[in-house]
Amino acid sequence: MAAKDDLGRRGEQLAVEYLTKRNHVVQSRNWRCAEGELDVVTLNDDLVVVVEVKTRRSMAFGDPLEAVDPRKISRLWRLAREWSRAHAEIARGRAVRLDIIGITGDDDHGFDIAHLEDVR
Repeated sequence: MAAKDDLGRRGEQLAVEYLTKRNHVVQSRNWRCAEGELDVVTLNDDLVVVVEVKTRRSMAFGDPLEAVDPRKISRLWRLAREWSRAHAEIARGRAVRLDIIGITGDDDHGFDIAHLEDVR
């Protein structure tokens, strides 16, 4: 397994822990359909929250939040619609919000978490 994959999985786990502490209830992790994959989907109050997680060891190649460009955001919204259709019993009557979590660091030096809510 590549170190990059390990870091990505670690970042997703940290994001789930972060969200859970903020009253999110995880509905899906690494949900896949023909269009692609969503990292994390949660319920928070009356919202379905789709969360893209980007993890990097350092800022040497830029802020992980900057890795999510407008094209990726459009794709995530399409995937959010697909998830909502596939999980109609959960999504019915709930608005959908797209968040991005950027995580920088490693196990030796700790992690910094940045959370952008309601990305359009």
